[in-house]
Formats: sequence, structure tokens, C-alpha cells
Amino acid sequence: MNSLQNIYLSLGSNQGNSFDNLQKAVDLLFNKLGVIKQISPVYKSKSWGYEGQDYLNCTLSIGTRLQAEDVIITCLEIEKQLGRKRGNTSEYADRVIDIDLLFYEDQILESQALILPHPRLHLRNFVLLPLCDIAKDLRHPVLNQSMEELLKASPDEASLERQSRWLRNPQQEFPLSNFNYITIEGNIGAGKTTLSTMIAEDFNAKLILERFKDNPFLPKFYEDQARYAFPLEMSFLADRYQQLLDDIGQYDLFKDFMIADYDSYKSLIFARVTLAEEEYALYKKLHQIMYKELVKPDLYIYLYQNTERLLANIKKRGRDYEQNISEDYLLKINQGYLNWIKNKAQDNVKIIDISELDFVKNREDYLSILRQFS
Repeated sequence: MNSLQNIYLSLGSNQGNSFDNLQKAVDLLFNKLGVIKQISPVYKSKSWGYEGQDYLNCTLSIGTRLQAEDVIITCLEIEKQLGRKRGNTSEYADRVIDIDLLFYEDQILESQALILPHPRLHLRNFVLLPLCDIAKDLRHPVLNQSMEELLKASPDEASLERQSRWLRNPQQEFPLSNFNYITIEGNIGAGKTTLSTMIAEDFNAKLILERFKDNPFLPKFYEDQARYAFPLEMSFLADRYQQLLDDIGQYDLFKDFMIADYDSYKSLIFARVTLAEEEYALYKKLHQIMYKELVKPDLYIYLYQNTERLLANIKKRGRDYEQNISEDYLLKINQGYLNWIKNKAQDNVKIIDISELDFVKNREDYLSILRQFS
């Protein structure tokens, strides 16, 4: 999974309903490109470089996991989807929509397909003014001046008229804002950690990840389950309790948005599969004593993937001690989760089948999962 990269785009339209064209572009950029962090006010400006109808312009700050070249390809696809027909000429003309990549982090790049930063952004008030509204201190990596300084020094004498209507940010319409504490659960290799991390980055959540890599019993357990099942589950019981106690205690449950890639009941589900009856009975009693005071998530998501996909994911991530996990073991873990979910109040539990989805490579798959949180 690629980390979020901060980019800035300029949008313009002077054909049809220009404001609606900008909004449709914003919506498609959110669906295909990444999380929209800021949207500038909309400005009306005279056509630039030719005699044409007035434009509406704005700028966006977006967090994307795409590389710069893929950002350009996506923007061109969106332009085409909204009805823009590009000719062979480089002359200026009226446009249903125009999307320009201004900055990709502080990259300096010159290729046949792309120049970064945009080579003419410092010459155009319809870019600089809305850009100053959302990033006046942003520095141009070549000119070494802030956007505010570039605007003051701009040779463009055109004046812009700020509009009273604001574009809507589709990010704010997602149901995650209704929750303070979400748990993402799933079988081994289901993608719960990856999804939790993506949501935390996109929605500025506090991320709680299980610290399983430090457990010395885990590799031994996969070699000899009968011998190491009880010490493994006991160590998980203590570690998960301590971590949840520490992490949740740091946050204000009424103000902070938290997301975790495991729940305290995970210990019971795995222990039920791995332990003998007498061991499990003792384990369950200890679990109830330890966890009864801990705060419970107000939304519980279970990611379901079929066993074939789980085994492929486990093989792909390449942890040596996981390579001998059997299909039968994964089926038992999945059934343990489903049995627990059946006995849990259904209003705050969602089972989401992601067997046919790739939420890492396909943003629209990712958003389709988030829409099921409501």
C-alpha cells in the first residue's frame, strides 16, 4: 500500500453549467483519485489567452496513493467522462472542464507527459488566488517562493470575482463521522490492518494496530500448535488487554475518532479453536475479568474473504511462520467469528464480503466498502 501524497489541482469550466461541471469533477476526483482535504472558493474570471466566455475556477488539495503519471491519466479520463474533447491543437478554447496538476508533493519533474510543478501556475491569477485560499504558505520548489508571494508578484492583471456558492466535499458525506470508535476484524490475511490504516489516513483517525509481530510464541505455535497454543493465547490475552488499555486511555472518546484492527473478543475466537475444553474454560473466565471494564467499539466490521483469497494473501505477504497455515484452520477461525457475531447485538455489526474486491488498488472498491458502514 502506497502512502498518501499531497497534491494540488486547478479546475476550470466555461461551458454549460460551469458550477455543476466543477462539482461533478470534484465528485469524480474523490471517487477515483483520493481524499479531498480542501476546496477553495470558486472564482469567476475572464478567459485567459483568447476571447471566450467567463470561467469558473477553483483549486483542490488532495491526498492520493497514485503516482504522478497515474494522476494525470486519471484527470484526463475524468475530463473525457465529463464531455471534454481534446483537439490536436495547443490553442486555448472553451472547455467543459479543465483539470491541471499543479504540485505533486515537492516533486520537480520534466517528461513528455508531465512537467512539475505546473510551468505556468505563477503567471495566472485564476490559479494563484484560489490556491492562496487553501495553501498560501506552500512554497514553489523551483522558484522558492510561497503562493502568497507569487500572487503579489504576478504579472497577470486580471481581477477575479469570488462566488457565494461553495462546492460540496463528498468526503464529508461518508457515514464514518457518526462513530467514535470502529473495529475492523477479519480472518488471517483478510486485510483488516491495511483497511484500518487507509481509513485512519483518509479520515484523520487515531490508529490502534495489534502488536502481534513481537510475540515470541507465534512462530512456535505454527510449528507445534498443541504445545504452544495455551502460552500463545495467554500472551495475546495480556498483550491485547494492555495495549487497548493504554491506547484507548490516551484518547477522548467524545472527541477523537479511533479505528482499531482488532477487538478484545478476538482472543476468545482464536482460543476457542486452538485450546482444549478445560484450557478454554479457564481462558474465558480470565478474559471476562480483564475486559469487562474496557470501552466497546460502537461499530464492529467483519471483513469476509473466501479461503482461496486468504491463502493467496498470506503467501503474498511472505511471513515464514504463516506459510503452513491450513485451509481447515482458516475455516474454523471464520466459523468462530460468525458464531460470535450471531450472538452479538446486530445493530452495530456489519459483515462485508470483500472476496471480489481489491480495495488497495481500486479506490472505488475501497469507497464501496466504506459506504456499507452506515
